[in-house]
Amino acid sequence: MIKGLRTVAYPVRDLAAAKAWYSQVFDTAPYFDQPFYVGFNIGGFELGLIPDGQPGTAGSMVYWGVDDLDAEVARITSLGATLHGAIQDVGENIRTVELADPFGNLLCLIDNPHFDLTAVR
Repeated sequence: MIKGLRTVAYPVRDLAAAKAWYSQVFDTAPYFDQPFYVGFNIGGFELGLIPDGQPGTAGSMVYWGVDDLDAEVARITSLGATLHGAIQDVGENIRTVELADPFGNLLCLIDNPHFDLTAVR
């Protein structure tokens, strides 16, 4: 049985720069830091960085939850991300946005007031 999101892995060409950037974006240090993989624990989910990969924006899109989408977009773009698409209201007060990180990957955000983490098993 599929139990839900566990890990999203982003390929990066410059592991040190990506580690520093994502440390700022998520305001946390990696819990696993090796030359072959860097892992962050983000709210119980894994963000992994894989060196020497081919970044891209054409693959799967994984959305990270936030409470204030506008503030996070402003903060993360000030750190070097760019808007890949406009902020969208997808209904029922749920808003999403796709940002391009400085390494060529999509960093997607969702503000979903209906999501209840306590209901996740």
